[in-house]
Amino acid sequence: MRDPHSIIRTVRLSEKGTILTEKFNQYVFEVATNANKIEIKKAIEKLFGKKVLRVNTQNCLGKKKRERTAAFGKRSDWKKAIVTLKDGDKIEVV
Repeated sequence: MRDPHSIIRTVRLSEKGTILTEKFNQYVFEVATNANKIEIKKAIEKLFGKKVLRVNTQNCLGKKKRERTAAFGKRSDWKKAIVTLKDGDKIEVV
């Protein structure tokens, strides 16, 4: 298994993520693009010591952006994981 810190990049804090946390005990993470659901589940359980019930993933494509010149660029693609924890488990996110 790979290092959990290389799989889980960061916690995504947003209004929608906060609502998911309050209502359904789900947390949103930005993960490595080549990570699968099993690796994500094991990494969360190892890093935070909580029981993971389900992992949903979504590939997010980077937006096309125009620079000051006529050249066009693109932001990086990234992967989002929505992790559902067992009732009573919580992750302290700052």
